[in-house]
Order: sequence, then structure tokens, then C-alpha cells
Amino acid sequence: QVQLVESGGGLVQAGGSLRLSCAASGRTGSINALGWYRQVPGKERELVARIGDAVKTYYIDSVKGRFIISRDSAKNAVFLQMNNLRPEDTAVYYCGALIGVLTLWGQGTQVTVSS
Repeated sequence: QVQLVESGGGLVQAGGSLRLSCAASGRTGSINALGWYRQVPGKERELVARIGDAVKTYYIDSVKGRFIISRDSAKNAVFLQMNNLRPEDTAVYYCGALIGVLTLWGQGTQVTVSS
């Protein structure tokens, strides 16, 4: 099995930055891709950014140019550098590991952006 632990969330003013980290442990060799997702109450969890083995990245339009996802394969970690944060980025952010057709989640970390 794979375990994911996120860290780095917090409260920041609009325009500020935060860096999220996710450490993966266990059978990490089974991970096809790692991603960051977010969820606000009453809405579905959405993919924010994803990075694959070939370091190919994907971002949703609303974070392009502001967020950067990176991966340290040696340390089985994935990061999300979030710059120029906006109040609408407020959410619980989850690290997700794609294994086959399944996605495993971490416990989530709260990001709150004040205006």
C-alpha cells in the first residue's frame, strides 16, 4: 500500500505564497503519477495539477502561471509551489497518487487565502 502525508498549508493574504509538500511511503513503485487536488464544502474535489514519471505536468487553467508542481522521485515527494494566491484558492488541498485506475489520497491540508 501507499501512504501520503501532506504538509505546508496555512493562512496567507491574497498575493502571497505557500508551498505544499507530500511525502509518499510504502509501495511507491506502483505510483504512475502524483497530483494535487482541492475541495471546498459543497463542491466536488478537483484536480489542480499533476506530474507523471516523465515529469510531464498538467495544470487547470485557473492556476497556470501561478502554481508549480514538482517531484523528487528519490525522496518520493511531490510539491506544489503556489504563488499570487487568490481568495478563490481557499480549499482543503489533497495529495493524490494515481495507481492504475485508482487514486489514493492523503489526509489533506487547509489553505486559506484572505482578501
